[in-house]
Amino acid sequence: MTKDPQHNILIPIEKIEAAAERISKVVIESPLQLNVGLSEKYNCNIHLKREDLQIVRSFKLRGAYNKMMNLSADELSKGVICASAGNHAQGVAFACNHMKIKGTIVMPNPTPAQKVKKVKQFGEDWIDIILEGDNFDEAQEKAFELAKECDKSFIHPFDDEEVAAGQGTVAIEMLKQASNELDYLLVAVGGGGLIAGVASYFQAKSPKTKIIAVEAAGAAKLYQSLKAGRNTRLNEIDNFADGIAVKEMGRRNFLICQETVDDCIIVPEGKISTTILNLHNEEAIVAEPAGAVSVAALDFIKDKIIDKNVGIIICGGNNDINRTQEIQERSMLYEGLKHYFIIKFPQRAGALRDFLNVLGPTDDITHFQYTKKNNKENGPALVGIQLTKVEDFDILVQKMKAESITFRHLNDDPTLFETMV
Repeated sequence: MTKDPQHNILIPIEKIEAAAERISKVVIESPLQLNVGLSEKYNCNIHLKREDLQIVRSFKLRGAYNKMMNLSADELSKGVICASAGNHAQGVAFACNHMKIKGTIVMPNPTPAQKVKKVKQFGEDWIDIILEGDNFDEAQEKAFELAKECDKSFIHPFDDEEVAAGQGTVAIEMLKQASNELDYLLVAVGGGGLIAGVASYFQAKSPKTKIIAVEAAGAAKLYQSLKAGRNTRLNEIDNFADGIAVKEMGRRNFLICQETVDDCIIVPEGKISTTILNLHNEEAIVAEPAGAVSVAALDFIKDKIIDKNVGIIICGGNNDINRTQEIQERSMLYEGLKHYFIIKFPQRAGALRDFLNVLGPTDDITHFQYTKKNNKENGPALVGIQLTKVEDFDILVQKMKAESITFRHLNDDPTLFETMV
């Protein structure tokens, strides 16, 4: 992409610097850490900006607190309201408690329980929580209605200059902390407040740094918008990466991305899942899907970043342990280690035992669903098989064919897979 910055579109660096001063008493300067494991893996110097270590475990406090500090005394007296899938809600809740301001927070119904609980803890008696809608956009519609009815100030999670300025303070810290100029900066994109603020500051202070926007494949609104040349709203999204799962990014944020972003990478949710597990197991970093997506993107630019200095913002660490099974499942499916089949079993004694003979010594049946059908020669079963090596799949298929087993592989049939599994 070609950068041709119109500085009236970018967030003014004076606003970002003022925000840094304004929020300094409540926001920690999160560390910028050289990660040895990732650096060795990708043959470069990878520095992780650990926003997962903020008091609310994400960067969102920066924007929320800065916005609320800019409200008048009259506006604050009426209270505030916001919509959020979790991280912005925690930022607003913390700010309400710290500033002793009443707040209402509207969250989508599928929001992980861990995030709802943390919002309650941070806000205490200063906030009320309303669960509404199936995604962020539906929750936001409800929040807009309530803000108008109750004459409360709406604290937008991303489509606001003061919010973006607060989130852009991450860039001030990174440039101060980095021992060498960053060649690449990878930033997760949801509504675009973080990348709008950070990219604006880097454009002014480190214009040679290439800004790489990263999105989850199920909510790739920036990629589609850049392709279309206009801010585009998605009809449907996958809520897996809930922190960045929005249908449409902020209008100004998109314009800033048009002028400052060098590339936009889409990462499959399965790859994000694998990265979450690797970060936890190998680096002792607890990252939510939005926090892991930029690390997951490294595989897609590994040839470009050799011997380069790379910055990555780990933007959030609010991951619900109850999602672990889903994350493991998505990871194994993406890595080709778990497969689902519909298998037609002869309705006779010993048919299942015969099938077990085709399995390799390390193949494991993790799912089996079968109901005997009366007056039929064959009965279908839904079978899930976990492998230890990707290459074991071809061996398994060859054995089933050799034994004349009638089967259908579901992994490559998304419609049937979603219906059956």
